[in-house]
Amino acid sequence: MSKKTLEDRIADLEMRLAFQDDVINTLSEQVTKQEMDIRELWDAKRLMHQQLKDVAPSNIRREDEETPPPHY
Repeated sequence: MSKKTLEDRIADLEMRLAFQDDVINTLSEQVTKQEMDIRELWDAKRLMHQQLKDVAPSNIRREDEETPPPHY
């Protein structure tokens, strides 16, 4: 192998490494943003669930609100 070819190969590897580092950083940032979005959506879901429970209470009465059966 000539020295020029080896230097070209090393330069090519260095460029690939730099490109891969950039891609990894970009993907990492994207994953972080998506995780924040998911957490925000879960919080919104919890809030909506609580609001729905407050607006439309269950038709089932609590035990202390029930009238005793006729045989009592």
